[in-house]
Amino acid sequence: MANRRDALLDAAIDVVGQSGIHGLTHRAVDVAAGLPGGSASNHFRTRDALLNAVAERFAARERANWEQIAVEIYPATPAELAQALARFAQDAAGPDRTLALARYAILVEAANCPPLQDQLTATGKRVNAWFTNWVRIAGSADPGRDAPIIMNHWTGIVLHQLASPDPAFNPLPQISALVTALIRPQPAEAPA
Repeated sequence: MANRRDALLDAAIDVVGQSGIHGLTHRAVDVAAGLPGGSASNHFRTRDALLNAVAERFAARERANWEQIAVEIYPATPAELAQALARFAQDAAGPDRTLALARYAILVEAANCPPLQDQLTATGKRVNAWFTNWVRIAGSADPGRDAPIIMNHWTGIVLHQLASPDPAFNPLPQISALVTALIRPQPAEAPA
């Protein structure tokens, strides 16, 4: 079971994912967590502190979701990476919809909140380094170039599905086309 801090952050993610960024108050988080009034403000003295902690928590939860998929698929080829990313997108638009909506709401809020922007930049650097490694494992000759292209495309597909749901949502063809175009098998070196 999650500790009280994580329970509050998970509740905050639910609040943002269900009510938008303007619904995020300490009181709303207490109610959503089923905890006594003042619990959220005891852990996060300001709304900015709460937002920064939520940014860290949603990144950790998304990484855990990806790692679960990666354990099942282990994306060591471009096709497997595309398959894992498609499943990750389907989960983000389906069972993890509230988490994804919170992510996008916080990204938009960061445009007008420099401290949150700084937090997301720091969190993003860790996420980018981690995902770049997966792109490297899948065989990219230039993972520093390929990883942001792939993740920005993935972000757009998920955002579009959240904003305009398609019951037949299948991101695999698009993601597969992109990943396999970017990550091509490296020619074997000729023997010396």
